[in-house]
Amino acid sequence: MDVYEQIVARIIKSQETIIGPVAIEQAQRIPHLKVDWESEKISIDGDAASAINALVEVYKELFGQISVEVSKEAAASLAGKLPADQLPEALR
Repeated sequence: MDVYEQIVARIIKSQETIIGPVAIEQAQRIPHLKVDWESEKISIDGDAASAINALVEVYKELFGQISVEVSKEAAASLAGKLPADQLPEALR
């Protein structure tokens, strides 16, 4: 898994601990993001930063700003591996 896919996995996992299976269902609806949670496979087809931004935005629409903060916290240790200009806007 590349860094972006790892970030997606951590965001989903952190959201799942709070909101349950809805987190996975919402992630599976994001365009260009393929989530097979049972086999722990995530792939991004296209712009990874846009897919992550869309994922965080869906959680924000459903559960508010706290979902954004949870996502940022989940991705924090991996975000440092990306150049600042490649970090998804939602995680800044």
